[in-house]
Amino acid sequence: MESLLAILGGTMFAGGIYMLLRRNLIKSIIGIILISNAVNLLLFTLGRTTKDNPPLIMLGETIPAEPFANPLPQALVLTAIVIGFGLLSFALVLAYRSYKELGTVNLDEMRHDPAPLKEEDK
Repeated sequence: MESLLAILGGTMFAGGIYMLLRRNLIKSIIGIILISNAVNLLLFTLGRTTKDNPPLIMLGETIPAEPFANPLPQALVLTAIVIGFGLLSFALVLAYRSYKELGTVNLDEMRHDPAPLKEEDK
């Protein structure tokens, strides 16, 4: 199961890199989110969470039964999900605002200054 999740995470990471290399702002944002989710999936896979190894301490014991899953990657993934959602919402608002101002989502067209500065503005 862990190898399947690792392959899925690698595929998501490759898809995210492919989307990041596109010239469209929305596709770049989708690429960033895919990479973020791929890293979350790989971190979760590193925690060795299975049905047989829950990261819980049974009633009446002081330490978890061996072998146990590491709960730290789960906590990191939960934090990363919240940060990723904040990044997604900020990026979408930024893309919407830049589309309203510039009238395009093409990154090559956004790079050029539509109106050069006048001499008195310099």
